[in-house]
Amino acid sequence: MGIIIKDALPVDVDQILPLLAQRFDCDVQDQTRGLRLMLDGCGKHRTVKVAWVDDAVVGICTAQARISMVHGNINAVVEDLVVDHAHKNKGIAALLLSGIEEWADNKGIKSISLLVDKNDQGRIDFYNKQAWETTSLICLVKSLD
Repeated sequence: MGIIIKDALPVDVDQILPLLAQRFDCDVQDQTRGLRLMLDGCGKHRTVKVAWVDDAVVGICTAQARISMVHGNINAVVEDLVVDHAHKNKGIAALLLSGIEEWADNKGIKSISLLVDKNDQGRIDFYNKQAWETTSLICLVKSLD
């Protein structure tokens, strides 16, 4: 099984949406709109990496850049990391994160952060094995709808 990590293209949307549905219980139209927004533009401030096995997309990871005035540099935030259930535990998630790290390094980004459910110990353990550090920060969300 050869795993190839590359930048997602608009033609990949139909293969990516079922992956997102495995992880997120969201409206397909919302997911499609969000994915198309991520794929639009030059990729300077955001990236969508996909993992291919044979002729199928089996994983996705996205990141977006933001400026940290406190640290005086650019930080990237990983938004979505999803691997197809049938392809779990094959190193695909780690390869996708490496693709994100390479993108960030090439853009001069100095750090990467992500959010994980505090009750999802399996994911926390995975990220810790990938050298991610836990912080005391929490995430607050406010809907503007």
